[in-house]
Amino acid sequence: MTQDQITAPGLVLRQWRADDADAVYQACQDPDIQLWTRVPVPYGRENARHFVTELAPSAWADGTGTHFAVTDANSGELLGSCGLVSIDRVLRSAEVGYWTAPWARGRGVAVGATRTVCRWAFEALEMRRVVWQAAVGNHASRLVALRAGFRLEGELRLADGNPLGGHAGWVGSLLPGDPVEVQVDELTARRAKVFGRAQPILHAKEATLRRPDERDIDAMVAACSDLDAVRYTTVPTPYRRKDAEEFAFRIAPFGWARGAGAVFAITDPADTWVGNIDLRISADDPLIGEVGFLVAPEARGRGYATAALRAVCEWAFAEVGLARVKWRAHVGNVASRRVAEKAGFTMEGMLRGDLAHRGERRDAWIASLLPGDSL
Repeated sequence: MTQDQITAPGLVLRQWRADDADAVYQACQDPDIQLWTRVPVPYGRENARHFVTELAPSAWADGTGTHFAVTDANSGELLGSCGLVSIDRVLRSAEVGYWTAPWARGRGVAVGATRTVCRWAFEALEMRRVVWQAAVGNHASRLVALRAGFRLEGELRLADGNPLGGHAGWVGSLLPGDPVEVQVDELTARRAKVFGRAQPILHAKEATLRRPDERDIDAMVAACSDLDAVRYTTVPTPYRRKDAEEFAFRIAPFGWARGAGAVFAITDPADTWVGNIDLRISADDPLIGEVGFLVAPEARGRGYATAALRAVCEWAFAEVGLARVKWRAHVGNVASRRVAEKAGFTMEGMLRGDLAHRGERRDAWIASLLPGDSL
C-alpha cells in the first residue's frame, strides 16, 4: 500500500522520513502527548527514530496502518501526526489516531488532518467506517473528533488503560456519508476547556474547595456514619473506609473526567476536611446543574456549607455556563434548607415522592438559583 502524500488547506500529510526524528522527539516530550497517547514514557530519541524508520514504514508495507506526518504546506515544518493506527480489511474498518505538536496547537491542525485522512480512507481505501477512541477525560481529542464529524456512541468498558486510573474510553465513528465539517456549539467547546484541565481550587471567605484526597478519608468515614447523614443522604450504611476511597478516588475524578460535574472537599483554613459539596450536570439538559453537600457534625453552624455553596454556584455560572442550579433535600432537612436560603436560593415548593431513599420514596423541597440572583 503506497501513497506519497495527501493535502488539506495549509497542510501536507506525507509519509514519515528519517530526518523527522528530531522533531518527533521534541514534540513527544509534551506532557499531554505522553499522558493521552500510546507513546513510550519516558520518550527517548531512539523511540523517535524507531517510529519514523521502522514502525510507520512497516505498517504501510504490511497494510496494517497509514501513519502520516502532518506538515505546514509552506514551510514544511512538522505540526503533528495523523493516520489510521489500525486497519481491518475484512470489516473494512479503521481507527484514526492523531497528536499535535505543542508549537502548532490552536490552529485547527488536528481537525484538518483528521478530516483529510478520513476522506482519503473512504475514497482510496474503500473503508466503510472509521472509528475514533480516546480515554475518558481526553476532552481535546474528543473536541477534534466532534469537529471532524464523528458521532459519539458512548463509553467502551475495559478500553486501553486510562491514565487517570480507570479503564473507560470514549468511542465514536464516522461513515462515508457523514459530513466531515461540523460546527461544534459554543457550550460544548467551553465545557471541553473546563473539564480538560485540572479541577480548580475555589476560595471562599470561610473555606477552600479542592479535590478530595487521601488526607480526607478518615474524616469522611466519620462524617458519613453520622445519624443525619444516614437519615438525609444515600451514603452506604454502615459506611466503611473502602466506601470513602471509592468515592474520592474513582467516582469523583471520573465524574470530572466525563464532564458530568465536580466533587469538592470543603476544607477549613488549616486545610482540614470539614465536608463535601458536589455539582452534577443534568444529562437531559446541559444548562441545568444540581448541588448537594454534607458537613461533618463538629463543623456545622460555622458557615462552611453556605460559603462553599456560593463558591460552587459562582464557578458553575461563570465557567461551566449553567443557566440554573437546583437544590433538593428531604422535607424536614431544615439545616440543608437554611444553607440554601442563605446562599440565595429561591424556594419553589415540594415534590411529592421525588427522592429515592433506602427502598422508599420521600418528598423533597426544591429551590433554585439563577445567574442574576444575589448570592
